[in-house]
Amino acid sequence: MTRAVLILSGQAMRDKAIAWCARLPLNTRVEFKEPKRSLPQNDKMWACLTEIAAKATHHSIRLTADDWKLLFLDALKREVRMIPNLDGNGIVSLGRSSSDLSKQEMSDLLELIHAYAASKGIALHDEPAPEVTATPSTLQREDA
Repeated sequence: MTRAVLILSGQAMRDKAIAWCARLPLNTRVEFKEPKRSLPQNDKMWACLTEIAAKATHHSIRLTADDWKLLFLDALKREVRMIPNLDGNGIVSLGRSSSDLSKQEMSDLLELIHAYAASKGIALHDEPAPEVTATPSTLQREDA
């Protein structure tokens, strides 16, 4: 077994994990992680980031929701490192994705986002933006 992930969703999965561990050779690495962030937490994060991107600037610079996410992840002490790219003519961001956050870490991130918004007088509504679905009547041809 090179790599495997089990989510302990019940006793059967717990028993399977125990059986696997009992058969593993010595020096095998076993890693335990907290549950990952939930989809509702993720939706809430993007709703907040989208509102902040629309209502705030950072050092007079308008940022995207993705940019704000990186700033808040850095503030959460999940630092984003910057290094020169391979050609030496730009910068590459090395960081971890918010999809790697545990539920608790995502709660901490959302708390940080809310605190920042409150300090800037930005009211957050915390609801994900409604999905927009295109219909033939709403699509316009560019060459028309």
